[in-house]
Amino acid sequence: MAKAKIIVIDDDPDIRDVLNLTLTEEGYEVLEAGDGKEGLALIKNKAPNLVIVDYNMPRMNGPSLVGVVKKDILMSHLPIIMLTGKGEVSDKVSGINAGADDYMVKPFEPRELLARIKMILRRTERDLDANPLTRLPGNVSILSEFQARIDKKIPFAVAYCDLDKFKVYNDKYGFQHGDEVIRETARLLIRATLEFGNTDDFIGHIGGDDFVIVTTPEKIDGLTGKIIEEFEKMAPGFYNEEDRAAGFIMGKDRKGSEQKFGILSISIGVVSNEKRGITHVAQIAEIGAELKEAAKRIERSSVARDKRGDTRSQ
Repeated sequence: MAKAKIIVIDDDPDIRDVLNLTLTEEGYEVLEAGDGKEGLALIKNKAPNLVIVDYNMPRMNGPSLVGVVKKDILMSHLPIIMLTGKGEVSDKVSGINAGADDYMVKPFEPRELLARIKMILRRTERDLDANPLTRLPGNVSILSEFQARIDKKIPFAVAYCDLDKFKVYNDKYGFQHGDEVIRETARLLIRATLEFGNTDDFIGHIGGDDFVIVTTPEKIDGLTGKIIEEFEKMAPGFYNEEDRAAGFIMGKDRKGSEQKFGILSISIGVVSNEKRGITHVAQIAEIGAELKEAAKRIERSSVARDKRGDTRSQ
């Protein structure tokens, strides 16, 4: 089982040393940052299980960092313990109001801190189904959502979203850049759904570069249209200046042959029960995979809808 990863953010190196030693001895993986800006970058790149942050720090203080993290839907789940130096009520209230899950006053008792960490991590175990990179619901939740919609016998539409040419991009630019593409895609799906979907719509992360959105038939065209429009604008920014200007990168296809691959695009297969009966979740997955492959046959971002094989790009 992988070690829980904890990021310690404090401008006092002695405090960081104490926390590093204490947490490492308990089997945690520890990463350190000396100020809020550095800490925020670590949080975004390293997907920790928990963060310990000091109240007063240079460049970005604790409450400001917590506010940024909690406003980002991909990081809002992250449990944060805030350390306060004075023990003043105003500091504690400010930290909690910013969104910290717990606080401790320095100097603290290491055993108490460990107890609180274990309690918070146990409390967040219910999120184990979430994808570790995006924190969006994973496959168990996705299948449950499908079943719930089928059981309610209400109209629904499922959009299967998949990135095209992602493996080649990953091979050239590396996993860190690839992970950032996936996180930014997740943020795009969330923004589009909030703007064009319903309040009870569902967004899940199947794994890798595959996502799913569950909405209603009358919302699906506006939603998928927005996703494609915004992804086409966003995709060139993932490349360096030379590749962006060229409009392609070199890479190997599935047979190992070297060839040109264009800029990343997104393919969406839309499954709906509006015109066909869907009685089990396997149908949704089967139809979705077929439609997604149809969308992928178009070079740029496209949508394949479950309407008698009507496939069109946007």
